[in-house]
Amino acid sequence: MSRSPILSASDPAAVAGGLRAALRGLNPLAAIETRLEAERDQIALWLPIALGAGIAAWMVLPDRFAWFAAMAGFAALAFVGCAVGLGSRLGRMMAVGGAVALFGVVLIWTRADWVASPRIDRPVVAVVAGRVVSVERLPAREIVRVTVEDVAAPLPPRLRLNIDQAQVDERLSVGDGINVRARLMPPAPPPVPGAQDFARTAWFQQLGATGKALDPPVVTQGSQGGWLGWLADRRAVLSRHIEGRLPGSEGGVAASLATGDQGAIAEEDAEALRRAGLAHLLSVSGLHVSAVVGGVMLLTLRLLALSPALALRAPLLLIAAGAGALSGIVYTLLSGAQVPTIRSCIAALLVLAGIAMGREAITLRLVATGALVVLLLWPEAIAGPSFQLSFAAVTALVALLDHPRIRAFAAPREEGWLVRRGRSLALLLLSGLVIEVALAPIALFHFHKSGLYGALANIVAIPLTTFLIMPAEALALLFDAVGFGAPFWWVTGQALAGLLWLARTVAEAPGAVTMLPTMGRLAFGLFVAGGLWLALWRTGWRRWGLVPCAAATLLALTAPAPDVLITGDGRHVAFVLGDGRVALLRERAGDYVRGMLGEAAGHDGEPLPVDALMQARCSTDLCVTEIARGGRRWRIAATRSPYRLDWVRFTRICARADIVISDRRLPRGCKARWLTIDRRLLARTGGIAIDLDRGGVATVAAEAGHHPWVRFDR
Repeated sequence: MSRSPILSASDPAAVAGGLRAALRGLNPLAAIETRLEAERDQIALWLPIALGAGIAAWMVLPDRFAWFAAMAGFAALAFVGCAVGLGSRLGRMMAVGGAVALFGVVLIWTRADWVASPRIDRPVVAVVAGRVVSVERLPAREIVRVTVEDVAAPLPPRLRLNIDQAQVDERLSVGDGINVRARLMPPAPPPVPGAQDFARTAWFQQLGATGKALDPPVVTQGSQGGWLGWLADRRAVLSRHIEGRLPGSEGGVAASLATGDQGAIAEEDAEALRRAGLAHLLSVSGLHVSAVVGGVMLLTLRLLALSPALALRAPLLLIAAGAGALSGIVYTLLSGAQVPTIRSCIAALLVLAGIAMGREAITLRLVATGALVVLLLWPEAIAGPSFQLSFAAVTALVALLDHPRIRAFAAPREEGWLVRRGRSLALLLLSGLVIEVALAPIALFHFHKSGLYGALANIVAIPLTTFLIMPAEALALLFDAVGFGAPFWWVTGQALAGLLWLARTVAEAPGAVTMLPTMGRLAFGLFVAGGLWLALWRTGWRRWGLVPCAAATLLALTAPAPDVLITGDGRHVAFVLGDGRVALLRERAGDYVRGMLGEAAGHDGEPLPVDALMQARCSTDLCVTEIARGGRRWRIAATRSPYRLDWVRFTRICARADIVISDRRLPRGCKARWLTIDRRLLARTGGIAIDLDRGGVATVAAEAGHHPWVRFDR
């Protein structure tokens, strides 16, 4: 009978080695070390993740105590790594990751304090006198948005105004002086929990107020704009030129591709592009910068190669890369040099540097380097959807194309034209599907909606934009210099009309948009962690990323939806019906309020007036309705006018109501059976979302915490 070689006494070294291997298999630290050794080329990719984790912790945690606790936790992680041993990969990862995350907390905290600027605390009407530093024309809304600096005290030194387009001279430009009477408002916090936090955005832009001009402004022509002012003027002139050549939304989209100016796109067309998953085409970002850089580089290379002397003696690839880099920088400056565009330009420059050095152009290391640069310069960008969407899309795409099976599928081979085109189409469809899956949690978290047909629409829209619209527009602008641009403008217009038709068709398709009322931060964090785990590792343990993704999906789908939404000023109340529809207390609510409340409630449709509900009894001044939730009927009373109510009758209504809502200060005699919401309470809580099934109340103040931009009467 044969014996096992491990148990053979004639080979004691083999026995000892086998025992050591078995013991290592039982040691979890050794097992992790073995895994990390197999993933050693991927470990550096987690450096920007660690920095982002520190920044995100400061953004999410509520107050100084929690921030210091996070710093202590990250420091402890670094010390544990040192204890595990810097000679091991696990120890180095823990030590470096903890230290970098700690630096992330310090970085964003320092940045938030550094950009601190005065701001107003309540609405005021005042005369604004200062220097124009930004002019954004929005023809579709018939307004001009102007950012003004050097404003005299007691007003904030930097603020933003909307001025009626008819009242603004077209010659208004950066560097001009302006004097105008305006109604100013503090930067607005989220109107309801989960909505956009403009106060945070304004804080990092150092905007102390926003408002609307009440009179035509008095403008003093200045010459202090410098090269930035000159560039802004050229950008505005170019936008007007394009919009003059292509009227309507076609011209607005064409202008957005060239200068990033989206102001001439009709709102219904912009919404159709968003619903169809094509809104990314409007913002100058990676797609546009890549098209410009790649086009200029290819054209330069082909032109230089026409000369045999240059082809034999000159480093054509290096020269073409330099031309591409220069074109990318110029395009970034011309399009307004917004953070997403700068981020894309940095990534393009890194790609060109890799090409010039003979390295592989597009890798996850390149993506990680770009993310690290952006987070170091603009750490607050991590909280915005632009940063998250762009890096999620690029990371998902590069990780997909780097997979061995996909790489083998996409490898060139000898085959017929039809099969080759079919393979390319399949790869494009798969890429679109992966990107849509990667972007869906981000879109649902920030906008409460995600397009279902975006992958299919992008299969047509991206090649159409990259290979037809942008080259035709570039040729049209070039030939306009000699008066022969009309044919190219016709081609551009027809292609843009086709793009808008595609957006409208997809947007109107049944089930084109998935709505989700709310996604908690825990669910979103699990989606991010699981997605990164899937994308950044290469070996089999990457599949463990599916676990947090599955948990996040369960949390998102089972999260309680709000039954009542109250904006921070108390004026607007949304009642969510059993079938998901939304009824508004005030029928005359503006488009922004109607859309925002619909998104927060997870309803994709036109809201109903509360008067249309069978159980509602409404007058001009007061509305009383009932909602069946949690096995009982909730009686809700809400005021909807500023006029005085009959005291005796109103106090009786309050006493019989479970919830009373008003945008005014209610008298002490008005006490609801469960919750009384008036101006005094809303000043402390901000907007409110109520879950009647569970009796839960979420507030903007609780979500915002005690960050510098938060102002509530606590």
